[in-house]
Amino acid sequence: MAFWDPDGGALPEDVGERGELTIAAPPGDAGTTPVPALRLSVADAVPVLTAARRATDAHPAAAFWGAATLVALHLVARGRMLPGVSAGDFDAWRVGPLEPADIDRIRELAAAMPAHARAVPVADGPAPTLPDAEPLLRGFLDAVADGMPRTSAATRVTGGLPFAAARPQKVPALRGWADEVAAGRDAGVRASLRLDVSGGDFDNGAFRAVVQLHSLADPTLVTDAAELWAGDDRRFGPRARIDAMLAVRRAAHVWPPLEPPLEPLLSAAVPDEISLGDDEVADLLGWAAPRLAAAGVDVHWPRELVRALTARAAIGQADAPPSNLRSVLGDGALLSFDWQLALGGQPLTAAELDRLAESHRPVVRLRDQWVLVDPELARKARERTLKPLTAIDALGAALTGTAEVDGERVEVAPTAWLDALRERIADPDGGGEPVRQPTGLAATLRDYQLRGLRWLDRMTSLGLGGCLADDMGLGKTITLIALHLHRQTAEDTAGPTLVVCPASLLGNWEREIGRFAPGTPVRRFHGTGRTLDDATEGFVLTTYGTMRLDTARLGAHHWGLLVADEAQHVKNPLSGTAKALRGIRTGARVALTGTPVENNLSELWAILDWTTPGLLGTLTAFRARWAKPIEADHDAATAERLSRLVRPFLLRRRKSDPGIAPELPPKTETDQPVALTVEQAGLYEAVVRETMTQIRQSSGMARRGLVVKLLTGLKQICNHPAQYLKEPPDRLAGRSGKLELLDELIDTITAEDGAVLVFTQYVAMARLIERHLANRGQPTQLLHGGTPVAKRDELVRRFQDGSVPVFLLSLKAAGTGLNLTRADHVVHFDRWWNPAVEEQATDRAYRIGQTRPVQVHRLITEGTIEDRIADMLAAKRELADAVLGTGEAALTELSDTELADLVELRRAR
Repeated sequence: MAFWDPDGGALPEDVGERGELTIAAPPGDAGTTPVPALRLSVADAVPVLTAARRATDAHPAAAFWGAATLVALHLVARGRMLPGVSAGDFDAWRVGPLEPADIDRIRELAAAMPAHARAVPVADGPAPTLPDAEPLLRGFLDAVADGMPRTSAATRVTGGLPFAAARPQKVPALRGWADEVAAGRDAGVRASLRLDVSGGDFDNGAFRAVVQLHSLADPTLVTDAAELWAGDDRRFGPRARIDAMLAVRRAAHVWPPLEPPLEPLLSAAVPDEISLGDDEVADLLGWAAPRLAAAGVDVHWPRELVRALTARAAIGQADAPPSNLRSVLGDGALLSFDWQLALGGQPLTAAELDRLAESHRPVVRLRDQWVLVDPELARKARERTLKPLTAIDALGAALTGTAEVDGERVEVAPTAWLDALRERIADPDGGGEPVRQPTGLAATLRDYQLRGLRWLDRMTSLGLGGCLADDMGLGKTITLIALHLHRQTAEDTAGPTLVVCPASLLGNWEREIGRFAPGTPVRRFHGTGRTLDDATEGFVLTTYGTMRLDTARLGAHHWGLLVADEAQHVKNPLSGTAKALRGIRTGARVALTGTPVENNLSELWAILDWTTPGLLGTLTAFRARWAKPIEADHDAATAERLSRLVRPFLLRRRKSDPGIAPELPPKTETDQPVALTVEQAGLYEAVVRETMTQIRQSSGMARRGLVVKLLTGLKQICNHPAQYLKEPPDRLAGRSGKLELLDELIDTITAEDGAVLVFTQYVAMARLIERHLANRGQPTQLLHGGTPVAKRDELVRRFQDGSVPVFLLSLKAAGTGLNLTRADHVVHFDRWWNPAVEEQATDRAYRIGQTRPVQVHRLITEGTIEDRIADMLAAKRELADAVLGTGEAALTELSDTELADLVELRRAR
């Protein structure tokens, strides 16, 4: 490359070769022009030109060659490079093979070349004209490609100098090899095969493979090989026949049965055509055509034979729905599953399938027309019956539109009644007779709650079950009570409803049933002396712990409906609680949860496989088919198919959805940064220093344990040194930035007659806060996992009555189910690893019945691990992309460097 300044400016002194050049003058200049110039090799010019492309004050010529450099680098990055031998017998890389889009791009760029970019150096003589743009551009692209592989390590890797050494090598002996590599790919012509039938008689005639040749310089030039050998080679260049033979040889090499079908072409005087038998045509229809195409040889079939013969899997045979749809879906009935072939979108008849199956030719006459038949389609016509599907599997296939057959995803065609069922359940607001509000319900259901009731009734009446996953506070409990009352109106669905819930919610369920369904029997199956005698109607309430202990008695009882409230408690399908829940027989199953996915999609499987067994297959199959492509590979198409599959079985409404809860007041969330005290900072740095030394010297489970210990210790130090040091609560004031801020918040809230919920994940910290506030004369009450059920109910009542303005709560024990709308402030004293858990806790106050704006305060110590975790939570707010996988366990896999960066104390500057 020669660089010169048309304005006569100075050139760099420290690079390239300086001298004077005579250049072809751009239009408007007279003759030739001598100029001072700087010479750089193309390889050295590449970074200069890429920089010039981005410069706002670059000369148009420099900007153009910068754009050309970018095109060349893109081609090289895509592997579009071919070895060649120059006219002087030197090894030379060049760009290629080029796709039509690449050629179009190069031609468009050449058409935009400014005149100054073609002002090439010339020798003495008459005034030259500017060279053509496209050959000049192609030469430059080749030069960039040639410089890329020639690195200092290239000769060691290749073991030789050709095409690797920094300086070009004389390689005349490689010219034939290089020409053969390029033939049919980038140089000369490309070959294709056009299949014709002798005499046009597809029934009796033989197929002929006619060799066609395409110019790579001009894709619009196409001719038969016979025409080329007859003298039509002027448009294709002097090497056309040689390149054609090389392209035919490549085609023969990639179609290699025992007797290569194209071999006779290589010995023919004119490689123009060859006859093919039925077996060879079948090979082309199957495996050979794709291999030929990969080698640059396309296969063109007769237009009149190319018909739309397709295959899909048909589910079920009868168009009329079963007499008892519930028994079909609930009892594991099998539905037929067969290959259905169609011509032009119209299914083939049994007789046409037989004709197709019995034919041994690659063409078959169907419906007065000849059709090419892929061997795989013929096999499906012969082996048309597949393994039957269960009704649930069939419904899942109908919802997604596909099913898996021998490891392949295939399109499915459900029978009429199954397709009608799919449409019925795919619309949450449609299908079946409208369900009115039960007469025994002492409340007026909101519109969205009535739609939820209709959806639950439809799903349970079909024996399918469902998960009501409304946001916390939208009234899942009253909707379920309404469902129970509605089911009592029909003999086949009447019966007692068993509700399994956390112990903290027993009182809430009892109050809500008494309030909204007065007169409906309700009992607790909990504690000593529990019994199911005479439990033939109404509600029976039990806890997950009691259910696990008394699975046999609960499983032997008849239940009209089984409800799992806060169903995320059984998100681990291998847990004893999940197994016990599956052991209880029932006519219908409903899961209630505000967070169907907290950490990963396997939790969604655990819930839906309980409500509708078999819908998502086995857990292993679900992880392979759905979870890995979505979570690890971020496959949007798979995510959409899973959404279509689970959407009918999971009703999800949020407070923010239009029209759901317009009367809810606003909610404001604020991160409240606080500084560590001197004591906290010193303790924090000491723990980081000592524990990181131990972590660097450990491995395996020991290392993971130390990481968890470190993270837990740092979070406790951020709360208060007394929590980490396990000190008695004698001296708490002045030692924690969080505790000081909490004092300020509570003083302000109580002065304005407000009420506040203070959540912490540590009961020990809650007790410290309780003692500290008591010393300040602030009334509080504390609820944690060890609080007896009766006392929990009393604590909730006292808070709601306004007797105590500050409610301290353990996050895990009180983060779900409670109705605490007296609070208009929520404080998260420390951060949980999952934002969904924090949102559930916040929803104790922000729910239907709340009339005042709710303010959420998250206390975060500056410069600490809490600061970094807060950033992670903000970046991972979407429920399906839950934070950090499985919380602290995910952080144990960080490298020592990553972990040190996470826990480092960063002081304000």
